[in-house]
Amino acid sequence: MKVGIYDPYLDDLGGGEKYMMTIAQCLSKSNDVTVFWDNKKDLDALLERFSLDLSRISIKKNIFSSNVGFLNRFFESRKYDAIVFLSDGSIPLVSAKLFIHIQQPLPNVSLSLKSKFKVKRVTKFICNSNFTKSYIDKTFGVKSTVLYPPVEIKAKKIKKEDVILTVGKFRYKNVPLDDFKKQKVMIDAFKDMVKKELKGWKFVIVTGYSKEHEEEFRHLEEEAKGFPIEFFLGKEGDEVWEIYSGAKIYWHAAGFGEDLDMHPEHAEHFGMSIAEAMGAGTVPVVFSAGGPREIVEDKKSGFLWNTLDDLEDKTMELIKDSNLLNKMSKGAIERAMKFTGDRFCRELLEIIK
Repeated sequence: MKVGIYDPYLDDLGGGEKYMMTIAQCLSKSNDVTVFWDNKKDLDALLERFSLDLSRISIKKNIFSSNVGFLNRFFESRKYDAIVFLSDGSIPLVSAKLFIHIQQPLPNVSLSLKSKFKVKRVTKFICNSNFTKSYIDKTFGVKSTVLYPPVEIKAKKIKKEDVILTVGKFRYKNVPLDDFKKQKVMIDAFKDMVKKELKGWKFVIVTGYSKEHEEEFRHLEEEAKGFPIEFFLGKEGDEVWEIYSGAKIYWHAAGFGEDLDMHPEHAEHFGMSIAEAMGAGTVPVVFSAGGPREIVEDKKSGFLWNTLDDLEDKTMELIKDSNLLNKMSKGAIERAMKFTGDRFCRELLEIIK
């Protein structure tokens, strides 16, 4: 089968890009796979960042570029049996089987008659979590399929230290003035714990940022000064896994303080870093919204929290009770295994056939 794959954000190096290029990797084992993109250097960066094997794929002109006319795109697509398309709500008109992958809720999309016609031509909608699915099914009037992201565990056998960890790219949004991953919220919570009673622990933030957000990120660094808070920038691959493996507790706060009824897209859509941390035996204490609620079994493989007091109290409970921490660490590893192995490729091949 000849398959074309398109992701409009291949220069972003986020979790969605790992998802789409893992699709390419899986399908390339027994199919002729093409990625539509104009800059090969972006794919090279993906290879380095995520250790993917894209040696069997072809890279061809991006037929979904705004510079390519409809008729040209339509007739080019006839060369393929199937196309997998990462969508932000738009749906292309192609002559191949079309599999639409959507990474987040799209509650404010209204469908025109033309869009409804395009929806009927879609072979299958694929979502990254049941949280995303609940909105996509309602928005498009379909029954989408959940394919959880590929989680690869590369934990190191090293001694764990008194470290609370969070991993996520710094992305700043202007309305309201806040960062998507709520790194400032977590910094403030950690500072509060230190002021109250916490001693000997560090808060480690593994992150990166785009040039456009550098000024806001420098403000974040200023907020952390004077406290045992460390920023690790540009860490990749084995370096990140050493950090995962050496931490005892993992924090995640995306969605906190947001109006998730109006903007469910501000919650974490899945939470790949959470599952990775759990695979390294790092106990998650995560905000109870969106995809993380599907990953973490509350009080078994980690804690879910709703308020900042809740976050601090549950973290202190783990810090003070080593037996509970060890028990949940084992539970976290066991739970993370549900998202690993050849599961992703196996389920993908059941969908795209």
